[in-house]
Amino acid sequence: MNQQKSFSNHQTGTLYLVPTPIGNLGDMTVRSIDTLKSVAVIAAEDTRHTQQLLNQFDILTKQISFHEHNKESRIPELIERLQNGEDVAQVSDAGMPSISDPGHELVTAAIAVNIPVVPLPGASAGITALVASGLAPQPFMFYGFLARKPKEQLAELELLNRQTQTMLFYEAPHRLAKTLGNMVTVFGAERAVVLARELTKRYEEFIRGTLAEVLQWAEENEIRGEFVVLVAGNSAPTMESAIDPLADLSDLEAVQALVDQGLKITAAVKQIAKDRQLDRQKLYLNYRGE
Repeated sequence: MNQQKSFSNHQTGTLYLVPTPIGNLGDMTVRSIDTLKSVAVIAAEDTRHTQQLLNQFDILTKQISFHEHNKESRIPELIERLQNGEDVAQVSDAGMPSISDPGHELVTAAIAVNIPVVPLPGASAGITALVASGLAPQPFMFYGFLARKPKEQLAELELLNRQTQTMLFYEAPHRLAKTLGNMVTVFGAERAVVLARELTKRYEEFIRGTLAEVLQWAEENEIRGEFVVLVAGNSAPTMESAIDPLADLSDLEAVQALVDQGLKITAAVKQIAKDRQLDRQKLYLNYRGE
C-alpha cells in the first residue's frame, strides 16, 4: 500500500496540479493564482497559450513545456527538480490536468518516489456539462475522446453499449457528425443525448434530444467550438450486452481480443485499462513484452 503522508516537513518539493479556465477567465481561483506565483516552475502543455493566462493575472513564474511529445525526457527533469526541493505546478491548456490532457505519467512518477502530489479543485468541462445536462448525474462514466478511425470507434462503442450509466465524451467539431452517426448505429436512434458546446464562453449552448434528432442538427448546422457529448446509459441492456464477454480473460488476453476485433493496440490497452482500473502504460509494456 502506497499512502501519501503529511508533507509539512517533507524534504522534497511538491507537485501541484492546477486547473485552468475552460473559457471564462473569471473561473480562475485565487488559490490557483497564488500557487502559480509561488512555485519554482510551471510545466505547461503549451507555453504560448499559458503565457496569456499568466499575463492576465500578473504571474511571473518561469514556464517549461510538458506535453505528449516530450514527456519521456521532461518527466525525469521535473522529478529531479522536485527531489531537489523545488515546487512544480503542472497545467494543461484548459481544465484539469490528466483529464484528456498530459499529467498522469508525471503524477505516477512523483508518487513512485514519494513526492507529494496536491490537486487543486477547479474547472472541468465534463463535470460542468454533466450537472446541467438533465441526464442522470450518477453514476456516470467519463470516457474522453473516442478513436478517430470509424472501424475502431465502432468497436469501442459496441463495448460501451452495455453501460447503464451516463457516458461523457469529448469531441472536436469536425468529427462530431460522424461520431453521432456511429452512436446512432450502435446505441440506436432513440437514445437520449446532450451536446454541451463552448462551456463558460459567450456562445455556451446545450442541444438536447435523441441521437437521431441531434445528429440531424449536427448535419444541418455549421459546427463550431469544442463539444462534450453526454449519452444516456442503456436503460434495458440485453443479457448479451450486460455480460462482459472479456470477464474470463486475463488482462493481456482481453487486450488481444480487442485487437482481434479491429482495435489498434493503443485503443485496446486504453479500454482494458479503464475497465479494469489498470495502469495503461504498464499494461501496454506488458502486452508488447517490454
